[in-house]
Amino acid sequence: MSSTETQPESRALVVGSASACDRLIRQLRAIDEASAIVGVVTTEPTETMSIADTPVLGSIEELVAICASNTITSAIVTLPASERALWRTISVSLHRAGVIERFVPPMEELLHSAPTVTAPSSVSIGTPRIDLAKLVGREPHEIDRELVSGSLNRKTVLITGAGGSIGSELVRQVASYHPSRIVLMERAENALFEVDRQLRESYPEIERVAVLHDVVDASRTLGLLERYQPDVVFHAAAHKHVPLMEDHPSHAVTNNLFGTKAIADAAVTVGAERFVLISSDKAVNPVNVMGATKRLAEMYTQSLATMPGIQTRLSMVRFGNVLGSACSVLPIWADQIAAGRPVTVTDERMTRYFMTIPEAATLVMQAGAMSGHGFGGIEVGHSGEVFVLDMGEPIEIFQLAKRFIRACGYEPTIGHPMGTKPNTVPIVLTGARPGEKLYEELSYDAQGLMTTSHPGIYALDEETDVSETRIAEMVSAMDEVRRSQSRKSVLEQIARFIPTMDAKTRSVSAA
Repeated sequence: MSSTETQPESRALVVGSASACDRLIRQLRAIDEASAIVGVVTTEPTETMSIADTPVLGSIEELVAICASNTITSAIVTLPASERALWRTISVSLHRAGVIERFVPPMEELLHSAPTVTAPSSVSIGTPRIDLAKLVGREPHEIDRELVSGSLNRKTVLITGAGGSIGSELVRQVASYHPSRIVLMERAENALFEVDRQLRESYPEIERVAVLHDVVDASRTLGLLERYQPDVVFHAAAHKHVPLMEDHPSHAVTNNLFGTKAIADAAVTVGAERFVLISSDKAVNPVNVMGATKRLAEMYTQSLATMPGIQTRLSMVRFGNVLGSACSVLPIWADQIAAGRPVTVTDERMTRYFMTIPEAATLVMQAGAMSGHGFGGIEVGHSGEVFVLDMGEPIEIFQLAKRFIRACGYEPTIGHPMGTKPNTVPIVLTGARPGEKLYEELSYDAQGLMTTSHPGIYALDEETDVSETRIAEMVSAMDEVRRSQSRKSVLEQIARFIPTMDAKTRSVSAA
């Protein structure tokens, strides 16, 4: 570029509800950042000619044409919570117009929101970053901060799997309630180092302990809990990848069942106030090893809650897929697009439930605080609840892939090799992997969900045999078979206690 050439003039729109646009423009003027704004586009038709002395150029139905006719280079979108469902429509229009998008929540919502978290609530692919909640059109549930604070403030909180996607977000959000100490338990060295570093930098006033440890080691797990005396334990450590667990069922039994047994037993032994097992929707009528072993872990935890004299309030929280977690679908798609490869989808019919990592962690804390309070908020002394998070409506993975590609500034295609059509990304169907369902359930068909005092959390009304005799039989059988080299033997023993696994074991040949 020669010295006489200049950059194109920045020309910006403000897009949103009329009231939110008015407040945002005045705020931008107050900090001398409004010079590039050339007009307003509202979410509803209006006869008003201007907002905050800025011309109204039309409504969002005309957004692409407005951007083209006014040579718009960027847009600031501001929407109240009641209009967040419009995010996707606005975002797609802006991407089609080649306009850079920024989102700014209304000031009053920023002031009354929970503390800012640094979890991956967005995913990047070069530029720009993509808001994950907006991608699925989901409005997160609020949290009862007073109730949660009562269970965490000035407490010692231990989190297993502290370096994982959910575990590290729990660390960040728990820290905002000012516990006296956070114990980070993680077997992956690099993940533990990173979450410890982040906690030290963000909350230097909170005492923290980084423990490099695998919870499956029951005797050392007990020793560590006797040393640190946690008041609250969040158990997030688990094997979660369905295809890998199909190939390695003994590992799934060891980590998901016996890891849970070790940490839950230790929490009860030291008299922790609360123990929360983070479970999965795959534990519902499980047909894969990952879900079945999570259900076994739930059954063991429920059995502890029924034992006389137990003071610890034990609960379980089930939810579906979290957007942006390590090795989950969105980071994989982002890597594929960045590398110039097609986006892969297993089956066009497949659906899943989704929420963001921050919302999942928020509701886990909320559910843990609700344990023992009954479902109307009154303390009743009962625990052992299986809480089910409100995951909203299931989303077709194929449609999510299309939205994601468009959010990245491309147009999805089917049946066209990469690079044969400009500015497009093809979607390739690869077929379902071993153990995958086409759709997932959050509760058993024959059982109901009971409402609780929180609109985002339900309690599962179920009857399962978790008697001392039955659970002892389960633990003995699983402990013996997890050392077996035969995949078939492990699956057969799992099916003894998880009936929905029967059809699978009959079709599995000896290994």
